[in-house]
Parts: sequence; structure tokens; C-alpha cells
Amino acid sequence: MITVKASLTRVPRQKRREVVENDEFAAFARRIIRAHGRRVAAGDVEALRDLVALSSAIDDAIGQAVIGLRAFGYSWAEIGQRLGISKQAAQQRWGGQ
Repeated sequence: MITVKASLTRVPRQKRREVVENDEFAAFARRIIRAHGRRVAAGDVEALRDLVALSSAIDDAIGQAVIGLRAFGYSWAEIGQRLGISKQAAQQRWGGQ
């Protein structure tokens, strides 16, 4: 009889993992972005370019998140549903990345 070491076998991925702080982390990020906007609005014109650059950074982060979710096993339909768009729209937007 052949035995296989459990540590050498591939453990199937679980589709979902429990993450408890995502809501708090997202709220923290929103507060920081709003505070940055208030700082610019208070006369810090030099920071305006940095604030606009955040938009590009957020788009990049969304793309990375979608790619990661796809690699984790989520379907285009599941991703689209969370974003309020069709699976086709999600695939067209992020499928080529």
C-alpha cells in the first residue's frame, strides 16, 4: 500500500474565506480620501494632482482585485453581481488583464 504525506498533497482551495475587517478597512480608506479632498479644497492646490492620481490607483486596485477573485474561483457572474453589472460587462472590462 502506498501512502502519501498529507503535507505534500494539494489542499483544495476554499472558494470563500472569512475576512472580518473589510468593511472597517474600506470605511477607513474613504475617510482618508475625503480628508485629502478637504485639504485640497482648503487651498492646497499642489495636492490636487495627487488627489486625481488616486482615481487611477483605485482603478488599478479594482483590476487587481478582480483578477485575484477570478484566480480564486469566482465567476464573472458573481463578480458582476457584486458590482451591479452584467457578467458580460465585467468580463469586457477586466477580462483582458
